[in-house]
Amino acid sequence: MSLNSEAKAFPSAVRDDWVPKAAYLDPEFAKLENERLWPRVWQVACREEELSKPGYFVTTDVGNESFLVVRSNDNQIRAFHNVCQHRGRRLVNVTAGRTHHFTCGFHAWRYNIDGSIRHIPDHQDWGDKLPECEVGLKPLKIDTWGGFVFVNIDLNAQPLVEYLGQAYEVLNPFEFENMRYRSIRTARLPVNWKVAVEAFNEGYHVQGTHPQALQIMDDSTSAFAYGPHSMFFQPDLGSRGIGQPSSRTNLELPKDLRPGLVRYIEYFEKDLGGLLSDRQPIATRRLLTEVDPNASQIEVLTKMVEFWREAAIESGAGWPEKLTAEMVAKAGIDWHLFPNFIILMTPESAICYRIRPDGDNPESCFFDLWAIQRYAPGQEPAISPEYYDPWRENSNWGEVYSQDFANAELVQKGMKSSGFVAARTSPKQEVPISNFHKHVYKYLAE
Repeated sequence: MSLNSEAKAFPSAVRDDWVPKAAYLDPEFAKLENERLWPRVWQVACREEELSKPGYFVTTDVGNESFLVVRSNDNQIRAFHNVCQHRGRRLVNVTAGRTHHFTCGFHAWRYNIDGSIRHIPDHQDWGDKLPECEVGLKPLKIDTWGGFVFVNIDLNAQPLVEYLGQAYEVLNPFEFENMRYRSIRTARLPVNWKVAVEAFNEGYHVQGTHPQALQIMDDSTSAFAYGPHSMFFQPDLGSRGIGQPSSRTNLELPKDLRPGLVRYIEYFEKDLGGLLSDRQPIATRRLLTEVDPNASQIEVLTKMVEFWREAAIESGAGWPEKLTAEMVAKAGIDWHLFPNFIILMTPESAICYRIRPDGDNPESCFFDLWAIQRYAPGQEPAISPEYYDPWRENSNWGEVYSQDFANAELVQKGMKSSGFVAARTSPKQEVPISNFHKHVYKYLAE
């Protein structure tokens, strides 16, 4: 079966327990994605805080496309294809900055920050053959949600809120728009972009990839699909929970749940440098002195979140006004927004993964890691984006990310084996992977 016919037969090509390996390795598959997937999906380009004043801009590369997002003088955020309309040179070749206009480095065509043409040297040479209305920057569809700026090449794409669907309803109360950057890190990984996505959109791998975590959390998961998007709960409902040894360890449950919960929060805050806020470890330690050692799991968790809330409000950072305990429970821990954005959250912080294909290369991608949290106004840290190529240039990824990245490399290498045909995904815990591929194939078939 040819790749094209396989894409058209996507219901049989992908099952809940079967994902063909061509999606990760075949250059023709990557080419089809660049032609049929990326031009039609909403993608996160940046955060609104990066465009705080007119003239601030950000560029983002995805596959063979490059996007230029800028706040114009009328205070509107606009997005364009990052290409000069004269000879096709990449217009802006830096990732961010501030300017009054954009000048092409080839022949000095100049554009206003609203995308209109500003100056064409020797414009008279064209006579009446080059009207200004034809040579402005080509626009993208743009929308915002939760402080994230989304773009879509398809100017007729469905509204962003409709595209997000259930994810919008579940995640909106977390008020991501009131969070600000804590750090920005990017690494070039020698793996297919989907391999990188799938290292973070399921929790089944914890017992194999992160065995150290089994001492402080149960790891069973359940996952669910919502259209092209998906999410999972971890620990699973009814399991031992966080702060307790996994049932896989055969260790007895401690009678005093407080120390384990403190260790869980302190470990993941230190190791990830995100997901949890930098206030939460200190607030969680209050459990050791202010909560009864015999308190139940629900009582301990309730007090922990109460301490978090008090610390956030006292700092001036605030707390989501409409977010209830029931909403937090319903949201789970990890959401994959199709096709390439993953967010893990608490009521006052989140860690976001954006994974971007590297041109036509099916074995390379860019992995963006954004840590965001609530801060008191004016207390947001000054940050400097970090870039690592290869990812091992950074010796401070921590234990978890180092394990995930190394594992992804070995997956990419291993799938090339003639002894491997398809991923046999768990129909319960790896729903996000099979659902992801079903929708990728659907786009490629249309």
